[in-house]
Amino acid sequence: QVQLVESGGGLVQAGGSLRLSCAASGRTFSGYSMGWFRQAPGKEREFVAAIMWSGDNTRYTDSVKGRFTISRDNAKNTVYLQMNSLKPEDTAVYYCAVDKDNALGPVPWSPYEYDYWGQGTQVTVSS
Repeated sequence: QVQLVESGGGLVQAGGSLRLSCAASGRTFSGYSMGWFRQAPGKEREFVAAIMWSGDNTRYTDSVKGRFTISRDNAKNTVYLQMNSLKPEDTAVYYCAVDKDNALGPVPWSPYEYDYWGQGTQVTVSS
């Protein structure tokens, strides 16, 4: 089993920044991809960003391109999501996830490709 713990969420004004972290523990897998999803009240969970094991192959949903940056530190089994220029529509619970069977790509974007999920961290952006 893999345990994922997100942190870094909170309340921020529009235009502000937050940095989310997700630490993986337990049985970890070399070569796995990690991703961030979010779910707003009354909406389906949506893909935000993902990153391959190498760190040089990433993917973003269109609405966050140029504002969010995903990165990872494999030595710490941690993935980060730097969120800048936040908007009220970014308000959601943010979840990190692991795709343990994806060493060669492509960058996974569907929630069905992911095997393990964190509990989520709330991000609220006020206008």
